[in-house]
Amino acid sequence: MAAGKASTIAVRAGINSDKHYGAVVPAIHLSSTYALKGFNDKRQFDYSRTGNPTRATFADAIAELEQGSVGIVTSTGMSAVHLLCQLLTPEDTVVIPHDCYGGSYRLFTHLAKRGLFNLVVVDQNDDHALSQALAQKPKLVLIETPSNPLLRIVDIAAITQASQAAGALVAVDNTFLSPLLQQPVALGADIVFHSTTKFINGHSDVVGGVLVTKEQALGEELAWWANCIGITGSAFDSYLALRGLKTLPLRMKQHQENADAVAKFLKNHPAIEHVYFPGFSEHPNYAIAKKQQVSAGSMMSFELKGGVEAVKMLFDNLSLFTLAQSLGGVESLISHPSTMTHAGMEIEAQLEAGITQSLVRISVGIEDIDDILADLDHGLTVSQQG
Repeated sequence: MAAGKASTIAVRAGINSDKHYGAVVPAIHLSSTYALKGFNDKRQFDYSRTGNPTRATFADAIAELEQGSVGIVTSTGMSAVHLLCQLLTPEDTVVIPHDCYGGSYRLFTHLAKRGLFNLVVVDQNDDHALSQALAQKPKLVLIETPSNPLLRIVDIAAITQASQAAGALVAVDNTFLSPLLQQPVALGADIVFHSTTKFINGHSDVVGGVLVTKEQALGEELAWWANCIGITGSAFDSYLALRGLKTLPLRMKQHQENADAVAKFLKNHPAIEHVYFPGFSEHPNYAIAKKQQVSAGSMMSFELKGGVEAVKMLFDNLSLFTLAQSLGGVESLISHPSTMTHAGMEIEAQLEAGITQSLVRISVGIEDIDDILADLDHGLTVSQQG
């Protein structure tokens, strides 16, 4: 791997590593199994669930970008979250944010109901509530910043320091920003994870995840569990995600440029009640975002005037924005968190997290900005005519 800044690392991952034929681009190793040299004499790889050359190249690239020690590529983003749970026993306590991704919330709450660990759900921007949660001496504290879908920001360094002082490991979901815009390990976190389905791959054609540990020993423990429970990612998906990674620096620049323009447009549109975007100076956590993020990212959400009926009208009158799950692809996507990404949360929990029926989330793509704004303006204007 070439040394250098993040953009160079992303582009150069695996380049010129082929020692057999001199291929510039790393090969896809699709073999499920590998020949031993002889009796009880294994090579570096022996079975692809345990280790695969293509997957290892991708894992090493993300680990370097996140300034961590060990990268573990998983079959999905939720597999990476589930892998964290292998560190826990029924006597352990886990602290998660009240406004985390709906899939993470569903997993932790349902596993807690089965008695696999104790769970505390807390607003991590509430210092008193967080202190009370940490007083329970948790084994694991999960952080998600910016949060999905309301783009709340929490101070990674501060929460990590307080959590580690209480004896906890800290894991940060960095999916919304990618390693190019935020590096939680450098801020003290023990673990960082992503749904590589999103920005890292960037083309909406792969489902995958990755987890990076700060310390080698913890990474080896989690890698053992990933093999044990069979959640490692495939070679072909790793190849595609590695291919997507090479254009991540360019894509993120365009994502961000477009998102800044869209956020300002929405802020001034008469159909919009409120825009949630950490790039605005009036965002309650703007100062924290400026401190720990390279930029605001390209995710945002907004409250639409007119309630759920206006939301339906908006969705029916967009041609460029696609109504779909997921985010971080080159194409612009729009979603209704309550009935889509956070449908796994009870309505009461949604409302507690601030997720209303009039809330809309968008992932700003890299299309021409004039086309993006024209599409949004048409849909928003029609939504208010019903």
